[in-house]
Amino acid sequence: MTATAEHQRLLRLATRASLTVASILVLAKAIAWWLSGSVSLLAGLTDSALDAVASFLNLLAVHYALRPADDDHRFGHGKAEALAGMAQALFIAVSAVLIGFQAVERLQTPQQLGDTGAGIAVMLLSLALTVALLAFQRKVIRITGSTAVRADSLHYRSDLLLNGSILLALLLAGFGWPQLDALFGLGIALYILWSALQIARESTSILMDQELPADIGERMQELALAIPGVKGVHDLRTRVSGSHWFVQLHLELPGALPLHDAHALCVKASEAIRERYPRADVMVHADPV
Repeated sequence: MTATAEHQRLLRLATRASLTVASILVLAKAIAWWLSGSVSLLAGLTDSALDAVASFLNLLAVHYALRPADDDHRFGHGKAEALAGMAQALFIAVSAVLIGFQAVERLQTPQQLGDTGAGIAVMLLSLALTVALLAFQRKVIRITGSTAVRADSLHYRSDLLLNGSILLALLLAGFGWPQLDALFGLGIALYILWSALQIARESTSILMDQELPADIGERMQELALAIPGVKGVHDLRTRVSGSHWFVQLHLELPGALPLHDAHALCVKASEAIRERYPRADVMVHADPV
């Protein structure tokens, strides 16, 4: 299986796994919240419901982003992943606001919680499923560099803290401190809002064609300069689109070099960069020195 085919398989598998986990947690948390009336558990239910919607949008976006380049999109459809990240940020921010309002209302009018045992069991299940999903997403991100999966992973990492906080709130409520449930819900809402801002910032940088990190650019120039016959490298430009990197650079070559030899050096430079960074689509221009 080629690297590209493997990337596509992992991306599709990651989005399906995310949607499956979110759907299971929505059902489980809905039952537990109905039994307990916990506002922090409602926070978890709201977040999981929006996770399910965001994961579904993610699945559609990744499916679209994996389409090959066509006449209308010569650089492919990779930025659909960044658009999905922006949609996720919006959904997560909305969930944070809803949870915050519910927590403030519960602080003003405290209520005794119902059955917390079901909630505790569900939160333990949530923690186990979230940890397993994050481990798989980390592997996919390491291999593909997907923006959409990274955004998905970011809010599931916030879910890990959220679920842990809900579990602690339910345990404390069982020991006679039900008022802490609303305080935990409010704290969780603020953390979710911060996570949404992080996702939006990363997605915006991709939509605005932000350069790859400086150390990667320097390494690419070193790889090109290491080729015998190359006198210099300038005008290196990079940008990210989904799981693809687009790289452009100019090679400084002897002016008397035959066109055939100059082309061969450009190909070698492109191959050297792609061998080190398989996600890179490299365009090389030869300049006479």
